[in-house]
Amino acid sequence: MSVSKLGDRIQEADWKKEKHVPVIECPDRVNADEIFKVKVGLGKEIAHPNTTEHHIRWISLYFHPEGDKFTYDVGHFEFNAHGESGAGPNQGPVYTHHALTTSLKISKPGTLHALALCNIHGLWESSKEIRLI
Repeated sequence: MSVSKLGDRIQEADWKKEKHVPVIECPDRVNADEIFKVKVGLGKEIAHPNTTEHHIRWISLYFHPEGDKFTYDVGHFEFNAHGESGAGPNQGPVYTHHALTTSLKISKPGTLHALALCNIHGLWESSKEIRLI
């Protein structure tokens, strides 16, 4: 029996054509050790559903410095309200939106990686290279 790796299950595509791919929005170039904002969301071009039955559960953001061995966990963001209620699916009073904004600073150039989990369609990844000015 062949054992698969988690990486074999992560899907990628062009976010302009696939609603499950996280979109990373931040400057392409930043000053070393200066705080900058990063936005990550889904459905920028094609809306992703946000229902009890079909939703994004979480987004994780990572940074891998150029030339380093290890990747750093920037944050894990959970979206826990999808219209659930005692009255039934999609009857609840609150829906979290699958988008986040965070701030960070880096001392080396590298790559941001975003992973998103759709409760039906699994794991999706995107990445964005960040250079220093």
